Order: sequence, then C-alpha cells, then structure tokens
Amino acid sequence: MRLLHHALAVLMVPVMAAMVVAGGRTLKGSESVVTVDQLDPGADTISRQGAETVPEEPATSAIAAPQPPKPAPHSRAIDPEIVAPPEQPAEGLERVEPREPLSKLALAVPPKPKMPDDWNGTKLFQPVAPAAGLIEAKGYSVAVSGIDIVRQDETCSEDGKSWPCGVRARTAFRAFLRGRAVVCTVPPEGGRDLIAAECRIGKQDVGQWLVENGWARAAKAGPYVEAGDKARTAKKGIFGSAPNLSGLPAMPAAPSPAPQAPSSILEEVDGVLKPADQPAPAQ
Repeated sequence: MRLLHHALAVLMVPVMAAMVVAGGRTLKGSESVVTVDQLDPGADTISRQGAETVPEEPATSAIAAPQPPKPAPHSRAIDPEIVAPPEQPAEGLERVEPREPLSKLALAVPPKPKMPDDWNGTKLFQPVAPAAGLIEAKGYSVAVSGIDIVRQDETCSEDGKSWPCGVRARTAFRAFLRGRAVVCTVPPEGGRDLIAAECRIGKQDVGQWLVENGWARAAKAGPYVEAGDKARTAKKGIFGSAPNLSGLPAMPAAPSPAPQAPSSILEEVDGVLKPADQPAPAQ
C-alpha cells in the first residue's frame, strides 16, 4: 500500500505541474482578449464621435471672467411696477367748495409792527427823485411834508421870460440826494400810496433845504414859512430868473454817421459779377 501511495504521489507531481502551466496559459489568453477588446475599432469610433460632439474648452477657460460692477444701492426702495397713478375718468371727478375756516382767527390779517419808543424814521436806500420834494424808494412814494412839490413840467416867469423851473428844481434836488439814504417817518411795512412824511439826510432836514434854496414853496401854516419868505426875497431857485447858460460851452455837433458796408462784396455790372467798391477805412 505504501508503495502504491508513493507511486501515486510521484505521478501527481507532473500532473499538477501540467495543470499549473495550463492555467497560466488560460490566464494569459484572457488578458490578450481584454487587450484586443480595448483596442476595438468600434470603441475608437465612439470615442471620436464623443469628441466631436463635445467642444474642446480653451486653455483660458479656467480663468474667471471679470464680473461687472454692481450698481450702487438706491437711497430708497423703488417699486418698478408703480410708474404713475392710475388715470381717473373725467366724469368721475367733482369740484367741491372749500370748507369753512375753523375759526375767525384764520381770517385775521397779521398785526402791524409796533413802533418802538425811540423810532424816528425808516431808512430808504438809493432814493429816486421824480420831482423836487418827491422821493421813491423801497416801494415807498414819499412827499416831503411842509412844502408844495414843484412839478417837473412847471414853468416860471421872471422879467417876461419863461423857463422850465420844474426841471431845474428836480436836477438840483437829485444833486442834493446823490443816492444817499434818506430817513423818513414812514411805517416799516411800506406801501404804494403817496405818503407825506418828514425826511432828513443825516442831520439835514430835506424840506428845510428845499425851501431855503428856493426849489420848493413852503406850505401855508407849515414849519418852513419863514425860510420860504427869505428865499422869495432873495430870489433863489424858482423865484429867480432863468439861469444864465452863456458861459457854458456849446453842445458838440452830432458825429457824422459811419459808412455802411455793402450787403455783398460782389455786384453785377452788365451781367458780370465784379468786386464791389469797399469803403475806405476810418482814420
């Protein structure tokens, strides 16, 4: 039995070796089949079709594109859907009368400013004199009180000669004002109506100056009656004769008009365009 076992063991060795060799060949053949399947032309065609259908990305596709700047947030929320209020039909609107005031205080006018105890006048800047004794400034029209205003169209006669004393008196009064601020006893709120008021420039009484120099007549029972009598006696201003203008230089002659340039530099002569005569340059 032992000999039989040894014989079988010896015979099994080459058999096992043969089986190992055969298994190795089988494994090697399967690897070659797998290799041939990977290199199949059909699979290559499918891979080529996939490459054609999927576009190749550029090399710079990995670089992120710059994002546009975000708009600044609005100061308040705006609803884009609300653009304008809905239109109302014309027949649906009805005009109603305004309601009555809640109380009589709503109808009251503002109170006039109260004059302080030391108030003695309102300053009128840049006064204009339409006539001797008449002042306009800051919406006021003030007639100097205590005098009779000399109208600008008034004429006076002396020694049988008439002369425009109203214009002469206005010119003298304007020269006296010289655009200086005048203080008159008028209310601060102003007004368009003619107001008779006392006026002064600094410490100079405007009415006193006009009467003393004969550029206004003193009103009867006014404060300047005595000054008016002195001016009339001295024949000052409108009580005197026409001013002597003989010593003044004569008015210069009006300059001759400048030559007019032609409307065109060409003129037609016998059907032919020729340069027009140009004016000589001014010397």
